[in-house]
Amino acid sequence: MPLTLRRSARARRISLRVSALDGRVTLTLPQQVPDREALAFAEEKADWIRGHLAKQPQAVAVGIGAVVPVEGRNRRVVAAPGRRIILSDSAVAVPQASPARSLQRYLKELARERLAAASDLYAARLGTGYSRLTLRDTRSRWGSCTADGGLMYSWRLILAPPGVLHYVAAHEVAHLREMNHSPAFWSLVEQIHGGYAVPRRWLRTSGALLHRFSFG
Repeated sequence: MPLTLRRSARARRISLRVSALDGRVTLTLPQQVPDREALAFAEEKADWIRGHLAKQPQAVAVGIGAVVPVEGRNRRVVAAPGRRIILSDSAVAVPQASPARSLQRYLKELARERLAAASDLYAARLGTGYSRLTLRDTRSRWGSCTADGGLMYSWRLILAPPGVLHYVAAHEVAHLREMNHSPAFWSLVEQIHGGYAVPRRWLRTSGALLHRFSFG
């Protein structure tokens, strides 16, 4: 099985981590530990690694016939009669020539539209503005806010239920006023968004599933 070796000046011992997002196995080792010792450690933990990998959600290669969630609702990817993408309650019709790329492009555009609208809404409630909005395919966070007022979001939020997308937007907009996670920050999130326990819990329990869809 593939391993990623990572040396760390702060590491005091060899450690293994299996990513819940993509199943990547990372072996972290102190600077002075030789590679062969770290690999021997991983070999001893082979059963543990395989057990964790077996629990990983199965990857979905996006294409005609695949089922992909759009705004939290599962839609089957079907062939479109033309070049236009058509979204319905149960399906999304995409061009047959390049279905994965076409759908990814469409989802990014829809994500930008929804996140811009949500960010504008919560920024207005906060009585402030933001400098820019960018989308990325981040794996370590769903959004971020820079000191100069820039908002960044994972475009994969468009796969999640709308309430989850709105919560992340409110979370990052609140950082325009409070660049921390203090009680004052969470009070601000609740002030502009309302209760957030449900969408926050959804991200913790189901958010990783959004990364199993491959558009490559």
